Amino acid sequence: MERVFNFSAGPSMLPLEVLEKAGKEMTNYNGCGMSVMEMSHRSKEFDQIIKEAEQLFRELMKIPDNYKVLFLQGGGSTQFAMVPLNLMRKSKKADYIVTGQWAKKAMQEAKKFGDIKVTATSEPDVYTYIPKVSKEDFREDADYVYITMNNTIYGTTYPYIPDTGDIPLVADMSSNILSQEYDISKFGLIFAGAQKNIGPAGLVVTAIREDLIGFAGPEVPTMLNYKTQADNDSLYNTPPTYSIYFAKLVFEWVKKMGGVGAMYQRNLRKAKKLYQAIDDSKLFRCPVNPEDRSLMNVVFVTGDETLDKKFVAEAKAAGLVNLGGHRTVGGMRASIYNAMPEEGVDALIAFMAKFEKENR
Repeated sequence: MERVFNFSAGPSMLPLEVLEKAGKEMTNYNGCGMSVMEMSHRSKEFDQIIKEAEQLFRELMKIPDNYKVLFLQGGGSTQFAMVPLNLMRKSKKADYIVTGQWAKKAMQEAKKFGDIKVTATSEPDVYTYIPKVSKEDFREDADYVYITMNNTIYGTTYPYIPDTGDIPLVADMSSNILSQEYDISKFGLIFAGAQKNIGPAGLVVTAIREDLIGFAGPEVPTMLNYKTQADNDSLYNTPPTYSIYFAKLVFEWVKKMGGVGAMYQRNLRKAKKLYQAIDDSKLFRCPVNPEDRSLMNVVFVTGDETLDKKFVAEAKAAGLVNLGGHRTVGGMRASIYNAMPEEGVDALIAFMAKFEKENR
């Protein structure tokens, strides 16, 4: 079978040229006679890989010098605990905006460690919009404010960066990292699981402002202390070496494509044409508030569960795979991350038109 257009929310589609380069280097990286999978994380070869990966990530995301970039393990879900364990340093209070399942899970995890307030939530409306908040909505003594920048399951994204004043803002950027430019100085900490826009699963990339490091209590496990990771340049123990190597390849690809700004314009074109097709359709609809629609995860439904399943099955047979919505919401979801070419979106739009004509 030839390669399909993979609309999975994660692990997701990866750039073909990156996969091909990794394939060529699989058994002999850069003439060293071994695979990256086999080399020591203390070797000069891997030291160069991780340093280049960090430099590229800093360049692409315009990470300020007073932020540490960390390559961690445990997925975004481990960050749900790591954030409160490290950032609840004064009042032991934190304010969360709950805009989807992952934000809710992060909030529930943080409740184990301190006083958590849900400042705003769109849960009563099935997370179909992003609540509007101002800095007056947050507790003045909160140690941090937490948001999930893009909601993979429900297809929403923040059209603005909440103003939290002097309170550090923490953002889970797992499903929109590298997709558009952000002023990182407005955040105290960002993190992103790799398996959507960075590379294979098994890696989390974090950027944390240096003045927020070093406040974990003595009871915090060594591996969950940002200071441990920062002091050891992400090499306290064996890191996910191959995932870091692959991330470096993806960062190189994004730079070659013109950087994050160019990626954003490309993503905008893809999302705009797909949303337009949905809005013009008499069969499909998008339940998300238009101004809060994600560029990365486009959700849509027919209103008929049986018809939705038929669409997903027939799309798969046509080489458009993983279009089923998350198990908790059903319907359809097209994840069109950086690696999804415009041809994939065009093929989906053509199939949707054909399906609508045949199922009116």
